[in-house]
Amino acid sequence: MKKFLQNKKLLTVCVVIIAIFSVLGISVHLRNKRNTPLIIQSLGNDVVAVGTRVVDFPISLVSGGLSNVNELLNTQNENNYLKSKVTDLEQTKARNETLEAENKQLKSALKIKGTLTDYDLINASVISRSPDNWSDLLVINKGTTSGLRKNMAVMSGGGVIGRIVEVSAASSKVELITTSDKAANRFAVEATATNGKKVHGIITVVGNNSLAFTQALDSNKLKQGTKIYTSGMGGNSPKGLLVGTIARTTHDSFGLSDLIKITPAGELNDPSVVTVIRRKVED
Repeated sequence: MKKFLQNKKLLTVCVVIIAIFSVLGISVHLRNKRNTPLIIQSLGNDVVAVGTRVVDFPISLVSGGLSNVNELLNTQNENNYLKSKVTDLEQTKARNETLEAENKQLKSALKIKGTLTDYDLINASVISRSPDNWSDLLVINKGTTSGLRKNMAVMSGGGVIGRIVEVSAASSKVELITTSDKAANRFAVEATATNGKKVHGIITVVGNNSLAFTQALDSNKLKQGTKIYTSGMGGNSPKGLLVGTIARTTHDSFGLSDLIKITPAGELNDPSVVTVIRRKVED
């Protein structure tokens, strides 16, 4: 103990530590008893708050300015991209109008009344869909009085979702392409291969309501992203209706042939408005 008291440095450190803990204890005790902080503490808090605001103000201005500049640059890039797309659309529209006029002239010269690509559109609303057969059927509010017939193709969201299987005077039942009924009449479809030739097949349901392009020759020449269209060769569907795009190519359960998975283009989950396709070639 005598040596400890003679060690002035160690004694000083102990006294300082005791003093610090004493000050902290007194401060905590006073803070708990007071409704407002001490004047020194309040002044310190205010100085820190004001200093933080002074420092944050120019930083926020600089960061906000950089953000605005970045947004302007992005907006300019998007504007240029959209302008190029508008130009492409105008060119495509003009070309389509020219081809349609030429097509009409050729049909008139050849006395052709209709082809597989000619059709009318009839809009209808979905009025019911049973939870028990959600992936099989839905009912629309148009029927024979509106010119609907059995086997007409039905579209929603830009792609084929099914065909009419039952028609009444004021309503019709639509069988979806995802139906699990093995006896359902499947869509005949086609796609353009990498060599420019047409590859024909049918749409089949595999697995858990997944669509596949089956019975196709030269399937190895069909790449991911290739669009699948109706060929007009089966049922009452015109040619050229978008069905979906190729997602990937796998093998069937036996590993003997290719299985081409399809991503549907139509709105199958929640179609509220549909379009029935009436082919003119039968008129």
